[in-house]
Amino acid sequence: MNETRTSKESWAAVASLASEGVGTGREKGRAGRSGSSGKREARAGMLFVLPFALGFFLVFIIPICVAVYQSFFRSVPKGGGAYGGGELVKQFVGLDNFREVVQNERFWLGMGRVFLYGAIQIPVMIIAALLLALMIDSLVVKHVSVFRLGNFLPYAIPGVVAAMLWMYLYTPEISPIVKALAAVGIHVNFMAPNIILASMANMTTWTYTGYNMLIFLAALQSIPKDLQEAARLDGASGWQIVWNIKVPLVRGAALLAVLLSIIGTVQLFNEPMILQVSNQWMGKDYTPMMLAYNTMMGSLSPSGDGPGSAASIVMALVAALLAAVYAVAQRRTEK
Repeated sequence: MNETRTSKESWAAVASLASEGVGTGREKGRAGRSGSSGKREARAGMLFVLPFALGFFLVFIIPICVAVYQSFFRSVPKGGGAYGGGELVKQFVGLDNFREVVQNERFWLGMGRVFLYGAIQIPVMIIAALLLALMIDSLVVKHVSVFRLGNFLPYAIPGVVAAMLWMYLYTPEISPIVKALAAVGIHVNFMAPNIILASMANMTTWTYTGYNMLIFLAALQSIPKDLQEAARLDGASGWQIVWNIKVPLVRGAALLAVLLSIIGTVQLFNEPMILQVSNQWMGKDYTPMMLAYNTMMGSLSPSGDGPGSAASIVMALVAALLAAVYAVAQRRTEK
Protein backbone atom coordinates (compact mmCIF):
# COMPACT_ATOMS: atom_id res chain seq x y z
CA MET A 1 0.00 0.00 0.00
CA ASN A 2 2.75 2.36 0.96
CA GLU A 3 4.67 1.35 -2.16
CA THR A 4 1.64 2.09 -4.35
CA ARG A 5 1.20 5.51 -2.70
CA THR A 6 4.91 6.25 -3.13
CA SER A 7 4.83 5.34 -6.78
CA LYS A 8 1.78 7.54 -7.33
CA GLU A 9 3.49 10.48 -5.61
CA SER A 10 6.62 9.97 -7.71
CA TRP A 11 4.57 9.89 -10.91
CA ALA A 12 2.74 13.05 -9.79
CA ALA A 13 6.06 14.77 -9.12
CA VAL A 14 7.33 13.76 -12.56
CA ALA A 15 4.14 15.06 -14.19
CA SER A 16 4.44 18.32 -12.27
CA LEU A 17 8.04 18.77 -13.37
CA ALA A 18 7.10 17.99 -16.94
CA SER A 19 4.25 20.52 -16.88
CA GLU A 20 6.57 23.12 -15.41
CA GLY A 21 9.08 22.40 -18.11
CA VAL A 22 6.40 22.77 -20.79
CA GLY A 23 5.20 26.03 -19.19
CA THR A 24 8.72 27.35 -18.95
CA GLY A 25 9.29 26.43 -22.57
CA ARG A 26 6.12 28.22 -23.58
CA GLU A 27 7.14 31.30 -21.60
CA LYS A 28 10.57 31.25 -23.21
CA GLY A 29 8.91 30.88 -26.58
CA ARG A 30 6.67 33.86 -25.90
CA ALA A 31 9.64 35.86 -24.63
CA GLY A 32 11.61 34.93 -27.71
CA ARG A 33 8.74 35.94 -29.99
CA SER A 34 8.21 39.23 -28.12
CA GLY A 35 11.95 39.91 -28.24
CA SER A 36 12.09 39.33 -32.00
CA SER A 37 8.95 41.46 -32.43
CA GLY A 38 10.59 44.27 -30.44
CA LYS A 39 13.70 44.06 -32.59
CA ARG A 40 11.60 44.24 -35.76
CA GLU A 41 9.77 47.29 -34.42
CA ALA A 42 13.08 48.92 -33.50
CA ARG A 43 14.43 48.28 -37.00
CA ALA A 44 11.23 49.66 -38.56
CA GLY A 45 11.50 52.77 -36.39
CA MET A 46 15.11 53.28 -37.41
CA LEU A 47 14.13 53.01 -41.07
CA PHE A 48 11.50 55.70 -40.62
CA VAL A 49 13.97 57.97 -38.81
CA LEU A 50 16.76 57.35 -41.34
CA PRO A 51 15.64 59.92 -43.99
CA PHE A 52 15.43 62.69 -41.39
CA ALA A 53 18.76 61.65 -39.84
CA LEU A 54 20.47 61.71 -43.24
CA GLY A 55 18.98 65.09 -44.10
CA PHE A 56 19.91 66.50 -40.69
CA PHE A 57 23.46 65.22 -41.08
CA LEU A 58 23.84 66.55 -44.64
CA VAL A 59 22.30 70.01 -44.25
CA PHE A 60 23.12 70.75 -40.60
CA ILE A 61 26.00 68.78 -39.09
CA ILE A 62 28.31 68.77 -42.13
CA PRO A 63 27.94 72.54 -42.85
CA ILE A 64 28.70 73.32 -39.20
CA CYS A 65 31.82 71.16 -39.29
CA VAL A 66 32.92 72.77 -42.56
CA ALA A 67 32.37 76.27 -41.14
CA VAL A 68 34.39 75.46 -38.01
CA TYR A 69 37.20 74.07 -40.16
CA GLN A 70 37.21 77.09 -42.51
CA SER A 71 37.26 79.54 -39.61
CA PHE A 72 40.89 78.60 -38.91
CA PHE A 73 42.04 79.53 -42.43
CA ARG A 74 42.31 82.69 -44.50
CA SER A 75 42.85 83.24 -48.21
CA VAL A 76 46.12 85.11 -48.83
CA PRO A 77 47.81 86.06 -52.14
CA LYS A 78 50.85 84.10 -53.15
CA GLY A 79 53.30 85.03 -55.89
CA GLY A 80 52.65 87.64 -58.55
CA GLY A 81 55.78 89.70 -58.10
CA ALA A 82 55.92 93.43 -57.36
CA TYR A 83 52.72 94.15 -59.29
CA GLY A 84 50.57 91.58 -57.49
CA GLY A 85 48.33 89.27 -59.44
CA GLY A 86 49.22 86.17 -57.48
CA GLU A 87 46.73 83.43 -56.80
CA LEU A 88 44.90 83.11 -53.50
CA VAL A 89 45.84 80.20 -51.29
CA LYS A 90 44.40 79.15 -47.95
CA GLN A 91 46.70 79.63 -45.01
CA PHE A 92 46.19 78.36 -41.46
CA VAL A 93 45.86 81.38 -39.15
CA GLY A 94 44.65 79.73 -35.94
CA LEU A 95 42.38 82.02 -33.93
CA ASP A 96 43.22 85.19 -35.87
CA ASN A 97 39.83 85.25 -37.62
CA PHE A 98 38.00 85.03 -34.29
CA ARG A 99 40.25 87.70 -32.81
CA GLU A 100 39.43 89.94 -35.77
CA VAL A 101 35.70 89.48 -35.23
CA VAL A 102 35.79 90.06 -31.47
CA GLN A 103 37.85 93.23 -31.92
CA ASN A 104 35.68 94.49 -34.80
CA GLU A 105 33.65 97.49 -33.62
CA ARG A 106 31.24 97.13 -36.56
CA PHE A 107 30.29 93.63 -35.42
CA TRP A 108 29.32 94.79 -31.92
CA LEU A 109 27.48 97.84 -33.26
CA GLY A 110 25.41 95.47 -35.39
CA MET A 111 24.86 93.24 -32.38
CA GLY A 112 23.65 96.26 -30.40
CA ARG A 113 21.15 97.04 -33.16
CA VAL A 114 19.68 93.54 -33.11
CA PHE A 115 19.49 93.66 -29.28
CA LEU A 116 17.46 96.87 -29.50
CA TYR A 117 15.38 95.39 -32.31
CA GLY A 118 14.67 92.26 -30.23
CA ALA A 119 13.71 94.32 -27.19
CA ILE A 120 11.02 95.95 -29.31
CA GLN A 121 9.86 93.06 -31.43
CA ILE A 122 9.94 89.92 -29.27
CA PRO A 123 7.57 91.07 -26.46
CA VAL A 124 5.06 92.50 -28.95
CA MET A 125 5.07 89.35 -31.06
CA ILE A 126 4.83 86.91 -28.13
CA ILE A 127 1.95 88.80 -26.49
CA ALA A 128 0.09 89.09 -29.82
CA ALA A 129 0.59 85.38 -30.54
CA LEU A 130 -0.68 84.41 -27.08
CA LEU A 131 -3.76 86.63 -27.41
CA LEU A 132 -4.62 85.16 -30.80
CA ALA A 133 -4.21 81.61 -29.46
CA LEU A 134 -6.42 82.40 -26.47
CA MET A 135 -9.09 83.79 -28.78
CA ILE A 136 -9.10 80.60 -30.85
CA ASP A 137 -9.03 78.30 -27.81
CA SER A 138 -11.88 80.20 -26.10
CA LEU A 139 -14.01 80.05 -29.27
CA VAL A 140 -14.36 83.85 -29.22
CA VAL A 141 -13.98 84.03 -33.01
CA LYS A 142 -16.16 82.37 -35.60
CA HIS A 143 -14.75 80.33 -38.49
CA VAL A 144 -11.74 79.21 -36.48
CA SER A 145 -10.05 77.43 -39.40
CA VAL A 146 -10.13 80.55 -41.58
CA PHE A 147 -8.91 82.71 -38.69
CA ARG A 148 -6.05 80.32 -37.90
CA LEU A 149 -5.01 80.01 -41.55
CA GLY A 150 -5.19 83.76 -42.10
CA ASN A 151 -2.83 84.44 -39.20
CA PHE A 152 -0.41 81.69 -40.20
CA LEU A 153 -0.36 82.54 -43.93
CA PRO A 154 2.27 85.36 -43.68
CA TYR A 155 4.77 82.79 -42.37
CA ALA A 156 4.30 80.77 -45.56
CA ILE A 157 5.41 83.71 -47.72
CA PRO A 158 9.17 83.57 -48.51
CA GLY A 159 11.10 86.06 -46.41
CA VAL A 160 12.67 87.87 -49.35
CA VAL A 161 9.31 88.29 -51.08
CA ALA A 162 7.75 89.66 -47.88
CA ALA A 163 10.68 92.05 -47.38
CA MET A 164 10.31 93.37 -50.94
CA LEU A 165 6.58 93.87 -50.38
CA TRP A 166 7.22 95.84 -47.21
CA MET A 167 9.95 97.90 -48.90
CA TYR A 168 7.31 99.00 -51.42
CA LEU A 169 4.95 99.91 -48.58
CA TYR A 170 7.71 101.83 -46.77
CA THR A 171 9.27 103.75 -49.67
CA PRO A 172 8.03 107.35 -49.28
CA GLU A 173 7.74 108.14 -53.00
CA ILE A 174 5.42 105.22 -53.86
CA SER A 175 4.00 103.99 -50.56
CA PRO A 176 0.18 104.10 -50.35
CA ILE A 177 0.47 104.09 -46.55
CA VAL A 178 2.72 107.17 -46.52
CA LYS A 179 0.43 108.98 -48.96
CA ALA A 180 -2.68 108.12 -46.93
CA LEU A 181 -1.08 109.38 -43.72
CA ALA A 182 0.15 112.54 -45.45
CA ALA A 183 -3.41 113.22 -46.63
CA VAL A 184 -4.54 113.50 -43.00
CA GLY A 185 -1.57 115.58 -41.98
CA ILE A 186 0.71 112.85 -40.62
CA HIS A 187 4.13 112.87 -42.25
CA VAL A 188 6.30 109.85 -41.47
CA ASN A 189 9.34 108.28 -43.10
CA PHE A 190 9.52 104.57 -42.31
CA MET A 191 13.07 104.50 -43.72
CA ALA A 192 14.47 107.14 -41.35
CA PRO A 193 17.49 106.00 -39.29
CA ASN A 194 15.61 106.41 -36.00
CA ILE A 195 12.54 104.50 -37.23
CA ILE A 196 13.87 101.78 -39.51
CA LEU A 197 14.44 99.28 -36.67
CA ALA A 198 10.78 99.61 -35.68
CA SER A 199 9.86 99.17 -39.34
CA MET A 200 11.81 95.91 -39.50
CA ALA A 201 10.25 94.82 -36.20
CA ASN A 202 6.82 95.33 -37.75
CA MET A 203 7.84 93.20 -40.74
CA THR A 204 9.00 90.23 -38.68
CA THR A 205 6.09 90.52 -36.25
CA TRP A 206 3.69 90.30 -39.19
CA THR A 207 5.56 87.22 -40.45
CA TYR A 208 6.11 85.19 -37.27
CA THR A 209 3.12 85.98 -35.03
CA GLY A 210 1.01 83.26 -36.68
CA TYR A 211 3.81 80.73 -36.29
CA ASN A 212 4.13 81.39 -32.56
CA MET A 213 0.34 81.40 -32.27
CA LEU A 214 0.33 77.74 -33.30
CA ILE A 215 2.90 76.93 -30.59
CA PHE A 216 0.66 78.50 -27.95
CA LEU A 217 -2.47 76.94 -29.42
CA ALA A 218 -0.97 73.45 -29.22
CA ALA A 219 -0.10 74.04 -25.56
CA LEU A 220 -3.58 75.40 -24.79
CA GLN A 221 -5.35 72.46 -26.40
CA SER A 222 -3.29 70.03 -24.32
CA ILE A 223 -4.70 71.48 -21.06
CA PRO A 224 -7.22 68.98 -19.59
CA LYS A 225 -10.80 70.14 -20.11
CA ASP A 226 -11.74 68.66 -16.73
CA LEU A 227 -9.56 71.24 -15.02
CA GLN A 228 -11.40 74.09 -16.71
CA GLU A 229 -14.80 72.55 -16.02
CA ALA A 230 -13.92 72.17 -12.33
CA ALA A 231 -12.92 75.84 -12.20
CA ARG A 232 -16.26 76.85 -13.75
CA LEU A 233 -18.16 74.75 -11.23
CA ASP A 234 -16.26 76.55 -8.47
CA GLY A 235 -17.53 79.85 -9.85
CA ALA A 236 -14.43 81.01 -11.77
CA SER A 237 -15.07 83.49 -14.56
CA GLY A 238 -13.66 83.17 -18.05
CA TRP A 239 -10.96 85.75 -17.30
CA GLN A 240 -9.97 83.95 -14.09
CA ILE A 241 -9.66 80.66 -16.00
CA VAL A 242 -7.44 82.35 -18.59
CA TRP A 243 -5.22 84.14 -16.07
CA ASN A 244 -4.95 81.45 -13.38
CA ILE A 245 -5.07 78.25 -15.44
CA LYS A 246 -4.31 78.73 -19.11
CA VAL A 247 -1.51 81.31 -18.96
CA PRO A 248 0.51 79.51 -16.24
CA LEU A 249 0.21 76.20 -18.08
CA VAL A 250 1.64 77.58 -21.35
CA ARG A 251 4.90 78.81 -19.81
CA GLY A 252 6.76 75.96 -21.49
CA ALA A 253 5.43 77.05 -24.88
CA ALA A 254 6.32 80.66 -24.09
CA LEU A 255 9.86 79.59 -23.22
CA LEU A 256 10.19 77.77 -26.55
CA ALA A 257 8.76 80.70 -28.51
CA VAL A 258 11.06 83.24 -26.84
CA LEU A 259 14.15 81.05 -27.30
CA LEU A 260 13.40 80.64 -31.01
CA SER A 261 12.79 84.38 -31.29
CA ILE A 262 16.11 85.22 -29.62
CA ILE A 263 17.99 82.97 -32.02
CA GLY A 264 16.10 84.41 -34.99
CA THR A 265 16.76 87.98 -33.83
CA VAL A 266 20.52 87.50 -33.79
CA GLN A 267 20.24 86.04 -37.31
CA LEU A 268 18.26 89.03 -38.67
CA PHE A 269 19.16 89.19 -42.37
CA ASN A 270 16.38 89.29 -44.99
CA GLU A 271 14.73 92.53 -43.90
CA PRO A 272 17.85 94.72 -43.51
CA MET A 273 19.46 93.20 -46.60
CA ILE A 274 16.48 94.18 -48.78
CA LEU A 275 16.00 97.60 -47.17
CA GLN A 276 19.71 98.37 -47.59
CA VAL A 277 19.24 98.36 -51.36
CA SER A 278 17.34 101.66 -51.20
CA ASN A 279 19.02 102.89 -48.01
CA GLN A 280 22.74 102.88 -48.69
CA TRP A 281 23.41 104.69 -45.41
CA MET A 282 22.80 101.39 -43.59
CA GLY A 283 26.04 99.96 -44.95
CA LYS A 284 26.86 96.30 -45.51
CA ASP A 285 27.41 95.54 -41.82
CA TYR A 286 24.15 96.84 -40.35
CA THR A 287 23.51 93.49 -38.62
CA PRO A 288 25.98 90.71 -37.68
CA MET A 289 24.46 88.39 -40.29
CA MET A 290 24.95 91.01 -43.02
CA LEU A 291 28.54 91.45 -41.88
CA ALA A 292 29.20 87.69 -42.04
CA TYR A 293 27.58 87.39 -45.50
CA ASN A 294 29.32 90.39 -47.05
CA THR A 295 32.64 89.32 -45.49
CA MET A 296 32.29 85.92 -47.12
CA MET A 297 31.32 87.50 -50.48
CA GLY A 298 34.33 89.83 -50.42
CA SER A 299 32.45 93.11 -49.89
CA LEU A 300 34.10 93.69 -46.52
CA SER A 301 37.68 93.27 -45.36
CA PRO A 302 39.10 90.89 -44.25
CA SER A 303 37.15 88.84 -46.76
CA GLY A 304 36.77 85.19 -47.56
CA ASP A 305 35.24 82.01 -46.20
CA GLY A 306 37.46 81.96 -43.11
CA PRO A 307 36.60 85.39 -41.65
CA GLY A 308 32.95 84.95 -42.66
CA SER A 309 32.74 81.56 -40.94
CA ALA A 310 34.38 82.99 -37.81
CA ALA A 311 31.82 85.81 -37.68
CA SER A 312 28.99 83.28 -38.04
CA ILE A 313 30.35 81.10 -35.23
CA VAL A 314 30.78 84.04 -32.85
CA MET A 315 27.23 85.13 -33.69
CA ALA A 316 25.93 81.61 -32.97
CA LEU A 317 27.77 81.55 -29.62
CA VAL A 318 26.23 84.89 -28.63
CA ALA A 319 22.76 83.60 -29.55
CA ALA A 320 23.31 80.41 -27.56
CA LEU A 321 24.52 82.41 -24.55
CA LEU A 322 21.49 84.70 -24.65
CA ALA A 323 19.12 81.74 -24.98
CA ALA A 324 20.79 79.95 -22.06
CA VAL A 325 20.64 83.05 -19.83
CA TYR A 326 16.94 83.51 -20.59
CA ALA A 327 16.17 79.82 -19.96
CA VAL A 328 17.94 79.85 -16.59
CA ALA A 329 16.25 83.11 -15.56
CA GLN A 330 12.85 81.73 -16.59
CA ARG A 331 13.29 78.57 -14.55
CA ARG A 332 14.36 80.51 -11.48
CA THR A 333 11.28 82.71 -11.66
CA GLU A 334 9.05 79.64 -11.84
CA LYS A 335 10.47 78.16 -8.60
